[in-house]
Amino acid sequence: MSRTNPPADRRAKAAAREIDAGAVMNHRQILFVIFGLMAGMFLSALDQTIVGTSIRTISDDLDGLSLQAWVTTAYLIMSTISTPIYGKLSDIFGRRPLFIIAISIFLVGSLLASLSTSMFELAAFRAIQGLGAGGLMALPLTIMGDMLAPRERAKYQGYFLAVFGISSVIGPLIGGLFAGADQILFITGWRWVFLLNVPIGIVALFIVLRFLHLPKGAKRAVRIDWWGAATVIIALVPLLLVAEEGRDWGWGSAGAIACYVIGAIGVIAFIIIERAMKDDALIPLKLFRSPTFSMATVLGVLVGFGMFGALLTIPLYLQLVTGATPTESGFLMLPLIVGLMIASITSGQIISRTGKYRAFPIIGTGLMSAGFFYFTFVTADKPVWYLMIGMLLIGLGIGQLMQTLTIASQNSVGLRDMGVATSASTFFRQIGGTLGTAVLFSVLFTRIPTTIQAAFADPAIAKGVATAAADPAVAADPANTQILDLLKQGQDGNTGALTGSLNGDTSFLNAADPRLADPFLVGFANATVTVFWVALAASLLAFVLSWFFKTPPLRAKSALQEAADDDAALNAQVAAGEMGALVAPDVSTHSVPVQRPADQRE
Repeated sequence: MSRTNPPADRRAKAAAREIDAGAVMNHRQILFVIFGLMAGMFLSALDQTIVGTSIRTISDDLDGLSLQAWVTTAYLIMSTISTPIYGKLSDIFGRRPLFIIAISIFLVGSLLASLSTSMFELAAFRAIQGLGAGGLMALPLTIMGDMLAPRERAKYQGYFLAVFGISSVIGPLIGGLFAGADQILFITGWRWVFLLNVPIGIVALFIVLRFLHLPKGAKRAVRIDWWGAATVIIALVPLLLVAEEGRDWGWGSAGAIACYVIGAIGVIAFIIIERAMKDDALIPLKLFRSPTFSMATVLGVLVGFGMFGALLTIPLYLQLVTGATPTESGFLMLPLIVGLMIASITSGQIISRTGKYRAFPIIGTGLMSAGFFYFTFVTADKPVWYLMIGMLLIGLGIGQLMQTLTIASQNSVGLRDMGVATSASTFFRQIGGTLGTAVLFSVLFTRIPTTIQAAFADPAIAKGVATAAADPAVAADPANTQILDLLKQGQDGNTGALTGSLNGDTSFLNAADPRLADPFLVGFANATVTVFWVALAASLLAFVLSWFFKTPPLRAKSALQEAADDDAALNAQVAAGEMGALVAPDVSTHSVPVQRPADQRE
């Protein structure tokens, strides 16, 4: 007759209950965690949309439209570099403390940015913001990957889409209102674009501290890949720098060549270090053995390139060419946001129900390509509704890609690599966005001199300018003074004054006589079309590659559930071994059960 061991049985049951309470989260717990994640995501998403529609006013006030690429590029460089670092450190120290640190750094950067007195200062402070934003972008996706199975994640995506949608709608409007106000409480209006982050960030910190509590995973010895972090900086910064400054230095200049060489050395050193660090690497090279992860990464880079190019170029076009105010440009971007939300919700629900997602990268990249191709027909005299159709197409495309590629990356790796795979996916998408910003703005301002000169050479435009310049009423209007001075300099042989006019304060164009402003607006519109052609090329390449995207079935369990099942099985084996030893205590014929050390039990 077998004997039982009540203490051992109770220990096994207690361990199982602890796993259920700590590693597997119920619906209520998941909602509280999502509440904390949304707070941080709202902070990051709102900042991006506010700055996007107010950057022209900011650059006009600080006298440096051409330097705005530095502001956006500095932010994206730092957020890109810090993203995989947050992912790796969160695997070691936990998601919650890293998320709190990210919010705190972001708030410090926001406060400093509000005190900027030049575009260079603003770029430096935006870099600090980017250092925090890297965590705000990567960690929510990583935490979601821990909590929810790939198929189940779609059930909760509506909460995140609501945050993104709300911030995308109200961000441009609030940014426009701030940018359009001379002063608010004795502070220049646009500075509130950054000051607004402070109270929101404090609220976000409170919510995260109060509600964001996650199960603690098993501890394991890990090396921190500091050399990998250093070499990725050495690789990226010079290449992005030459992308920004290459048009002024000359693409074959000594400075440009130095950047190419340093960047190449950084890339090679990074690969060597990551190979040596193996599983502890910042971005383990073994991830790329999965064809799904590799293709999702390439598509993420291309999608990021086109997405950031659209989000930064279109508002600038609306304000400069159509004369929209920052607030109006926020309203006019609604078709892109609506398309993104519709596509994300629809694709998410289909993925949740069917577990299949292969069609969405194909359809998404196809719609993106169609949208950018549509924009290549834009001219300065096209109505605003024409632009809104192109925005809707691009939004419908992006909405099917952002979540799908992340889910595919997470689904392609094992439990141990969930965090680093998620951060790597975000990292490469950010690289695409950073390169897109630098390259597309570089193309834009490289083309502007040529397109403005071509516009002045157009007989119809030249006749309109001459007629307006000869009109005494036009000459007497103070709003035309600056543009008439530019035209006079051009007649005296200083063509650089004409082509360089869009590098500083451009507000005079909207107030001047339309006939005088016409060549500048036509030139800018034609330069922007070149940008759309470049974005179209990237989108078409993504469309072709998407047909070769392998999509294995989505897992039905979350990372935490898989870990809980493994631990439950191990505890069951331990309990069974203890009871078996009591039934047959003769150690000469039975093996002794091996128990997990106390510090490794959940």
